[in-house]
Amino acid sequence: MIAYIFPGQGSQFKGMGKDLYEKSDLAKDYFKKADQILGFSISSIMFEGSDEDLKQTKVTQPAVFIHSVISALLIDGFKPDMVAGHSLGEFSALVANKTMSFEEALRLVSIRALAMQKACEVVPSTMAAVLKYESEAQVEEICKSITDEVVVPANYNCPGQLVISGSVKGIDIAMEKLTAAGVRRVLKLQVGGAFHSPLMEPAREELAAGIEQAVFATPVCPIYQNYTAKAEIDPAAIKSNLIAQLTAPVLWAQSVRHMIADGATNFIEVGPGNVLQGLVSKIDSTVATAKA
Repeated sequence: MIAYIFPGQGSQFKGMGKDLYEKSDLAKDYFKKADQILGFSISSIMFEGSDEDLKQTKVTQPAVFIHSVISALLIDGFKPDMVAGHSLGEFSALVANKTMSFEEALRLVSIRALAMQKACEVVPSTMAAVLKYESEAQVEEICKSITDEVVVPANYNCPGQLVISGSVKGIDIAMEKLTAAGVRRVLKLQVGGAFHSPLMEPAREELAAGIEQAVFATPVCPIYQNYTAKAEIDPAAIKSNLIAQLTAPVLWAQSVRHMIADGATNFIEVGPGNVLQGLVSKIDSTVATAKA
């Protein structure tokens, strides 16, 4: 069985999507639609903008989404048996399995991006990658021990890679505690805020209002969602999980394991970058991975 997986924020790059635009009339149509929906020429920024331009949250999230969806549309005989997306990538996955239209999903991605940017400005916050730890429980316990600041596990990416999220002060305290406990590598990330933590609550509320009004159809194949890591096909449950995702951890490693248990033998990454292929290989080296 083939599982198609879609990346999240951080996979953007200068000139992204220009090759798709130049080789396909279908891609041209979708870029034109995207510019109209967003009210600015995101295609120009994607093709000609600087790294700094692409780092603007209102640009980054739609850009990765647009690139991923168009890439999927250009795959000959695209017929996924199951899909999953990492954080923002969940929206691309939901277009790929026909739960949402491109237009509806892009509107929600734009709402999400702007709401997250606002939430980031309320409290100085950040994230850190924790590598080479003794166990996930060790990292979780240290996060729990910090009671006067927000610090939580945010991304369970693969064995030996767990990202934590919280206030700047909370992350600094956690990094000290983790190092003192013998964790060999803790790296603060260059991100705008504490994604997938309670500090995203204002953004969750804003996104929830948009999602509740959106039309979600019954998908053509299951999506393994970040919030539960399990297969889902019920539109109401998919909506609920998508809302919860903003303040809850991304259970990526758990999702991949469930997909393999349910029969996935090939994982194909669709969209910019190739980070997810690497994570899948670290989760289970026996499955095949490829880039679309």
